[in-house]
Amino acid sequence: MSEAKDEGVYTAGESANPHGHIRSFVLRQGRVSSAQQRYYEDMMPKIGVPYVATPLDLDAVFGRSAPKIFEIGCGMGETSYAIAAAHPENDYLGLEVHTPGVGSLCKLVAESGITNQRICQHDAVEVLRDMIGAETLSGVHIFFPDPWPKARHHKRRLIQPPLVATLVSKLKPGGYIHCATDWENYAEQMLEVLTAEPALQNTAEGYAPRPDYRPLTKFEQRGIRLGHGVWDLVFRKR
Repeated sequence: MSEAKDEGVYTAGESANPHGHIRSFVLRQGRVSSAQQRYYEDMMPKIGVPYVATPLDLDAVFGRSAPKIFEIGCGMGETSYAIAAAHPENDYLGLEVHTPGVGSLCKLVAESGITNQRICQHDAVEVLRDMIGAETLSGVHIFFPDPWPKARHHKRRLIQPPLVATLVSKLKPGGYIHCATDWENYAEQMLEVLTAEPALQNTAEGYAPRPDYRPLTKFEQRGIRLGHGVWDLVFRKR
């Protein structure tokens, strides 16, 4: 297999995206370690889900019928792996565009032997729109998305009404959306957007306690020690 590459350099802005939505990420050419490269090449043919603009049979992808959880932004994969390993009764499809993170998650999956994690290296908005069928997901995880802190960039934040409406359409009744952020301003926007979606119901009065299944990251633990806040939001489809 040829050298692992990011799927082009996505630049911010509508004009750079022929698919018509503002991307919430910019692909940076991060360094891929030799281990990440090796596991990427070995594992993506086994657990990678290529983007195709046709509906995906998730049961066929995982080889069984089980609750399907969709994660947008796996980062370096530690949280994704920890959740999947702790919950073998569920199947997890993680979306991550950055090759170092994909390679890192591939390494964790390979070394542990878990069988309920798949990875798609593509824009989550397009995967949701084109590949995920209506009412097929039991849950959605969106942990620490790019906060785009400058006010003029807030339109690039992932959690916006159109995306939430799309997520709701893909959730089974009773399915959940779980977001987490360490930016208070973004948490406020998330709460506003999720509350405004009539098909969703908040599981808490405002922000939710961190569910036990979401482990604390090293970055998060350090922030808590420094007095920084972290906000979880868990909403269910009515």
